Amino acid sequence: MTYTVLSALLAYPDAEMAAALPELRSALAPDDAATLAPLFAMMEGMPDLIALQEEYVATFDRRPAHSLHLFEHVHGESRDRGQAMVNLREEYLRHGLEPRPGELPDYVPMFLEFLGQLPAPQAAALLGDAVHVLARIGEKLDAAGSPYARVFDVLRRLTDVQPQALPEPPEGDLEEGMVSFGPDAGLTEPALRAHGQPQPVRFHASDPRRAAAGPSKGGNHG
Repeated sequence: MTYTVLSALLAYPDAEMAAALPELRSALAPDDAATLAPLFAMMEGMPDLIALQEEYVATFDRRPAHSLHLFEHVHGESRDRGQAMVNLREEYLRHGLEPRPGELPDYVPMFLEFLGQLPAPQAAALLGDAVHVLARIGEKLDAAGSPYARVFDVLRRLTDVQPQALPEPPEGDLEEGMVSFGPDAGLTEPALRAHGQPQPVRFHASDPRRAAAGPSKGGNHG
């Protein structure tokens, strides 16, 4: 339920979401509701829905650093971004989630909706792989003084993985080793996989957890 509530809070606000704010707050654990209190206060304090929508657009659509599309913070404009989109969409479809027409699969509210449909251990594992990117978005929002940053504070508490700093996304058509998650994580690179097999979703150009630990004894693999 927590993932579902956070997904709703990060989605473009409409009349249905605005009317459901009390219900969304009551569905949260007390600690999470307290963390999100500034965001609820901001949303409920808006004079009307149009003002809330304008705040959303000013926060996310006009500030690239606050983008709610995960792979913008990872792959930039490189060609890896397109393949990552395809892989993430296929991951959704395998679990019965059909992305909405016109909505990119790396949209954070959709990703959180997906996690909300998974068993808790599996959701936590996938969140642990994405938390480095999510934490970056939250830090940018926090620096701008946005109460939306509190959503990302809650997400960071839902995983034991400590977020690490990420490199800046590539500007060009770069080819780098990517960390993956899912059932095939840690296996061969995509070019070596059998045709038709599921491809892993790639969240960042190098695994910050490995980088922090130093080079492995087995040498470089990338």
